Amino acid sequence: MAAAHSHRAVWFAAWPVTAVFALSNTATPLYVLWQERIGFSSGTLTVIFACYIVGLLGALPVAGVTSDRIGRRPVLLPALALGVVAGVVFATATSVAALAVARLLTGVAVGVVVSAGMAAVTDVAGPERRRLGALLASTAMVLGAGLGPMLAGVLSQTLPAPTVTVFLLEIALLGLAVLVVLRLPLRGPAQPASTGPWIRLPSVPRANRRALLLGIAVFAPGITATSYVLSLGPSLLSRLLGTDNRMVAGLMAFVMFGAATGVQFAVRRVAVRSVLLAGAVAGVAAMTGLVVAVHQASVPLLLGTAALAGTAQGLGQLGGLTLLGEAVPAARRAEANAALNTGGYVPAGLLPVAAGYLADAVGLTAATTAFATVVLLAAATGAVLALGVARTASETPKAPSASAAR
Repeated sequence: MAAAHSHRAVWFAAWPVTAVFALSNTATPLYVLWQERIGFSSGTLTVIFACYIVGLLGALPVAGVTSDRIGRRPVLLPALALGVVAGVVFATATSVAALAVARLLTGVAVGVVVSAGMAAVTDVAGPERRRLGALLASTAMVLGAGLGPMLAGVLSQTLPAPTVTVFLLEIALLGLAVLVVLRLPLRGPAQPASTGPWIRLPSVPRANRRALLLGIAVFAPGITATSYVLSLGPSLLSRLLGTDNRMVAGLMAFVMFGAATGVQFAVRRVAVRSVLLAGAVAGVAAMTGLVVAVHQASVPLLLGTAALAGTAQGLGQLGGLTLLGEAVPAARRAEANAALNTGGYVPAGLLPVAAGYLADAVGLTAATTAFATVVLLAAATGAVLALGVARTASETPKAPSASAAR
């Protein structure tokens, strides 16, 4: 009975991750409406989107270390409160500044969740369910990321107050997440806290750096691809493909993260390095498809590209989290998650912004082609690294002990 209760608790532990990530992308189909009402360019749109990345990257150097030192719950509850505030600001936004602030607050909440929240899922799973913990933490993230824009697209197209209603629902979901965090069987730090400053660039023990770098090499191109689809995807649909239907924009995001969710369950028993190699190959295919879709002005091709981008992120994320979950000691687990996400979100923030301003200068087609070329090369590099590690896997310990990892 206790084991069954523990098993259910792992699934409940993933809900706060889902709720916060739903908020992170809820605004995606609504940007076209805000552009019409407020008036701003593609470059400004990507800057608004990047405020989220700034908030996230600002939270990661603090959230991971703090969570490892004082526990998950004291860090997660304030983050969920920030998410509620962000939802209120979104619902009442009438300016670019308000949208930027809402995105910034959302990024901070997400930065805490990808470190402390995902670590909480792994903690509740326990040593005997590490792969389940990594799977649920990763799929909760992408499930929420797809659920938010899908709800926004449907509700904004069918109900009054298109930029308000969905955020009221999101606030309710965050309130439920607060109740879950209060009830979770979370303990304080099991081991003495690590030494060093409270605010620092997230890292992992020396023995785990190779695993971290491999995870970033595959995860970063995948999440950069999905970030581009989220930030400029509605503009591609509206300007190049001739549709401004918000349900279509929401569907595109849902397809992308639905693929990211489904593929992780499909490969849950596959060797982690094979998962990473498949993720890198999916990234190459996604960027190839993006170029073709834009030049052919094809909605079906763009949806297929979104699914491939989601697949690339999902596999890279699952592979990276699994490598770290198996190797990094519990006392550094949240910081390790923060390090993985820092490596992924830096290019995911910078490259779409650069592409947005390039689109204002040379057009969306040329900017998309340039962006896709850069990310394709990065994904190909990740594939080479994953293939090389797979060939020499016998030289790398599969699961270092806690003492060796320190």
